[in-house]
Amino acid sequence: MSDPVETFLAMLAAERGASRNTLDAYRRDLAATREAIGDPATADGAALARLGEAFSGLAASSLARRCSALRQFYGFLVDEGLREDDPSAALPRPRARRPLPRLLGHDDVARFFARAELEAEGDRPEAVRLLCQLELLYGSGLRASELVSLPVSAVPRDAPFLHVSGKGGQQRMVPVSTRARQALTRWLPLRTGDSRYLFPSRGAAGHMTRVRLFQLLRDLAARADIDPTRVSPHVLRHAFATHLLEGGADLRVLQTLLGHADIATTQIYTHVESSRLVALVNARHPLARPASA
Repeated sequence: MSDPVETFLAMLAAERGASRNTLDAYRRDLAATREAIGDPATADGAALARLGEAFSGLAASSLARRCSALRQFYGFLVDEGLREDDPSAALPRPRARRPLPRLLGHDDVARFFARAELEAEGDRPEAVRLLCQLELLYGSGLRASELVSLPVSAVPRDAPFLHVSGKGGQQRMVPVSTRARQALTRWLPLRTGDSRYLFPSRGAAGHMTRVRLFQLLRDLAARADIDPTRVSPHVLRHAFATHLLEGGADLRVLQTLLGHADIATTQIYTHVESSRLVALVNARHPLARPASA
């Protein structure tokens, strides 16, 4: 049989629809394990127990992710009959505390957009493109990978929705605001070539990379007098979610808009906006109301 690691990765792609980024992360995790203890496919519990020390320089969240990849790998080996025992019980069990996301306040977002709109006034293609991307990141909550790989065919014609292919190839529809539709209308005539992508590039992927998008946003932040280290595509996605929750959006609706498979992922925003939730209980709960005379 071929390399068990590559067979495992092929299964993730075929049966679970794992994205290329996910597959690359798993491949790196298994390669790091191989460097630390040898072939992971034949490692025993004693070898796995040594990984806590071998990976001691990792953050708790990174170690937890790596151990999760290994548990899935050994489960796959047992299911496929490639080994009889599952040694993953010996893996370290770090307690990874999920950090709260960095946030941009309403004033920061307003300043960010004001600068982008000012630079796009002359219909310079690069500036209009960035304004369009900013509108879709903050207005629709797209992931960076979803945004840069959007095909032109995903752009709405009549219905105000984008068809997005998210993690694991999961399809969802996300709303497109009036502002974003106006930005798209400005950007489409400025595109050059016949690329299938909304934001084409001459690179190997055929579309703008996530790294380039990250760079452009940080450069814009600096020009808008915002600390560039506070800005990234993911921060704008967090701002989209947090500001919707502030406005009264339901958590389940937010889960759908963000494309989260598990509501637990979305629930992090309840910590970010805990003050609004407390105020809601105080205002709406029957016992919070004064008794009538």
